[in-house]
This record gives sequence, structure tokens and C-alpha cells, in this order.
Amino acid sequence: MTQPTQPTQPTQPPEGPQRVRITSSRRPTIRPSEHSLRDDIRNQTELGEVYVDGLMRGQLRLALRVILVGVFSLGGLPLLFHLVPATRRASVFGVPFAWLVLGLVVYPTAVLMARQYVRASERLEAEFTAVVTRGEGPGR
Repeated sequence: MTQPTQPTQPTQPPEGPQRVRITSSRRPTIRPSEHSLRDDIRNQTELGEVYVDGLMRGQLRLALRVILVGVFSLGGLPLLFHLVPATRRASVFGVPFAWLVLGLVVYPTAVLMARQYVRASERLEAEFTAVVTRGEGPGR
């Protein structure tokens, strides 16, 4: 008489990294025609530094413009309050005029300036990325 066979449990693979079979020790080489502008930037070659310096100069010009607009427009308010004493004593519905200007003009203006700065900075970076990826084409 034969005994009934027990169903066998499937064996689980051992925990840990999977084995990989290496069939060739050769690595793909980069041909000179496959050289890209990204490689120049990554390897900090002279050409790559020229492109990165251009991006940095653009961002610096943008930052300086925003700072100058902020200094002259928003920084001029204390000068206005100092030179025109009536603005210090004026009030609208019992609220001092200076507070209204700060709450309704300065803060929204600062938020809008920050938003415009971020948009312009992202546009500069997108243009930079477009130039870098355009320089990688097959005609290069």
C-alpha cells in the first residue's frame, strides 16, 4: 500500500541580492561624436563653465533688478512718511494711513514681486536647459 503524498510547499528564493551573470567585462565607450554639452557642464570644462556663468549672470541681474525695485518702491515709503508729515497723522476710518499702506500696499507688492522673481528665474533655467539639450543633438 502506498501512502498518500503530502503536497510540497514551494521553495522560497533565499533573501538577499539576486545573482547576476556577467557576460562581458567591456564597458561601452563614449565616442567623440557622442560628446554632449551636459558632459561639458558636468565635467566643468571651459565651455561648460561659460554656459553656467551665463546662467549665473542672468540670475544675478534678475536678483539685482528685484532688489532695486524693492529698495526704491518699498524703501521710499519711510522717506515719504518722514518728508510729508500729514501722512503720519492721517487716518482712514480710525486706522492710521501708514498701517493701511503697509497692509494693503507693501505686503501684496512684496508677494507679487516674489512671484514674478520665481517665474523669471524658472524661465531662465528653462532656457538654459533648452540650450543644453539642444546642444546634445545628433548633429553635434
